[in-house]
Order: sequence, then structure tokens, then C-alpha cells
Amino acid sequence: QVQLVESGGGLVQAGGSLRLSCAASGRRSFSSYAMGWFRQAPGKERGVVAAISWSGGRTYYEDSVKGRFTISRDNAKNTVYLQMNSLKPEDTAVYYCAADIVSGGVATVPGLYDYWGQGTQVTVSS
Repeated sequence: QVQLVESGGGLVQAGGSLRLSCAASGRRSFSSYAMGWFRQAPGKERGVVAAISWSGGRTYYEDSVKGRFTISRDNAKNTVYLQMNSLKPEDTAVYYCAADIVSGGVATVPGLYDYWGQGTQVTVSS
């Protein structure tokens, strides 16, 4: 079992920055599984924002966030981060972190993730 708790969401003006954190706990070693950040806006499906492999050596970014968002992980702290810069109103959504305990890679499909956090709201005002 893996428990995930996100933090760091909030209200920010367009062009601003936020850093989301996701703390993992449980019996499985954090460094053994991959992590992803997803988001879901009202009326839209949940989609991948970024993903990082178990070692941090591979990352994936959805096209709309490339160059603005950075995913990273600190295996010593059992935490994955999403640094979000140059935020836009269209980034407004509930952001979820998720753990992929099977592939260890950078999966982009929500169904391949096994555990999910409760979500944190990010609102970007224009």
C-alpha cells in the first residue's frame, strides 16, 4: 500500500509560480516506483501533466507545460515535486499525484497508476 498526500496548491496570478509537493508513505520503498502528476479541470478528463521514473532519470511532460513545469523527486524525503512557472489561467485544475508501482517508467495513462492522492486545487487568475 502507498499513501500520497499533495500540498502546495492555491490561488496565483497569471505569470506566477507554485510548487506542488506529494509526500509518499507506506511499506513499499518510494525509490522503487515511478510517479506522475495529473490534472483535471471541470468538465474535462483527467490527463497527465508530467511523470518521472523511479530513479528520476527519465521524465515526461505534456506539450502545454514543456518549458514551464519541472517534475523532480527526492527519494530520501519520499517526495515528488512539480515546480510550475509562468502559470496561465488554463492551468487551473485539481492536481493529483499518482504512483505507478509496476512499470517504473514514465507512464502517461491514468489507468496505469495504482495509487492516487486526494488532489490539490490550483487556480490561476487572469
